[in-house]
Amino acid sequence: MKLQQLRYIVEVNNNNLNVSATADSLFTSQPGISKQVRMLEDELGIQIFGRSGKHLTHVTKPGQDIINIANDILSKVEGIKAVAYEHTKPDQGALNIATTHTQARYALPKVISKFIKHYPKVSLHMHQGTPAQISEMAIKGEADFAIATESMHYYDDLIMLPCYHWGRSVVVNPDHPLAQTAKSRALTMEDIASYPLVTYVFGFQNKSDLEVAFNNAGLDPNVVFTATSADVLKTYVRLGLGVGVLASMAIDEEVDKDLVAIDVNHLFGYATTKIGFRKGTFLRSYMYDFIEEFAPHLTKNLVSQATSLKDHEQVNKLFENIELPIR
Repeated sequence: MKLQQLRYIVEVNNNNLNVSATADSLFTSQPGISKQVRMLEDELGIQIFGRSGKHLTHVTKPGQDIINIANDILSKVEGIKAVAYEHTKPDQGALNIATTHTQARYALPKVISKFIKHYPKVSLHMHQGTPAQISEMAIKGEADFAIATESMHYYDDLIMLPCYHWGRSVVVNPDHPLAQTAKSRALTMEDIASYPLVTYVFGFQNKSDLEVAFNNAGLDPNVVFTATSADVLKTYVRLGLGVGVLASMAIDEEVDKDLVAIDVNHLFGYATTKIGFRKGTFLRSYMYDFIEEFAPHLTKNLVSQATSLKDHEQVNKLFENIELPIR
């Protein structure tokens, strides 16, 4: 059994059983990967992948267990390298962050700017995506940190630490009826549902707090346009396509002075942004510093405590008495 064989089966699985795509991603040949996978299966005496002719069709039950362990082994190998680099090149390395557009555009710029000045020899890479894509990148090791808010079920295999709370606002043009209503009283769910909405993709958040709130009120909102970008949503609000419902942090008083933002936290409550990483990850010093810069209460000591806990319930209990900032 070789590390190369373990890497092949993991990457074949990551590439949806497409051996050709796996070969391209690993800069090797398709026959070479197929041969090594077969050799591993022969050595173990089981099939890792089911086949139909020359094509892989599915991962077998024992194959999935083997792939899970292979992932852990490859992660440990990367951890060994990280330990060595921490002692030989403490201020050099790479940091990959996977997050949503809103976090990348509004929450992270100052943090990243300060980080780059402090660690000029660390190459930082930002990857944007949906919650499912973000978690997948972190689980596969393509991202060191996942920063996300909703659909936490995607992150069960990661250690997720709470960073801050954020609220939502309804955004309309100044001549919209809701702008006038908000001058005299707080908006209701019925008020908002009476108009076409532009908001974050519901599927993007998979039963988001927003969708749950409408469902609990017995309302079926008329969502006419969805996007993952708050900037795109504001553009379509300006065009009069509908009422925007988006993160309050995405509203810039200067840039968006032509729009009216109405606080609706009394309807939807606050969401919590979390930062996560794979269990067993060896965190470099600059990684601890990035976490603390993003969320000052997440000190190295507290993060280390969280990584030693067994499950999400224990992690949540660790933070239950810590008051998070609101953005």
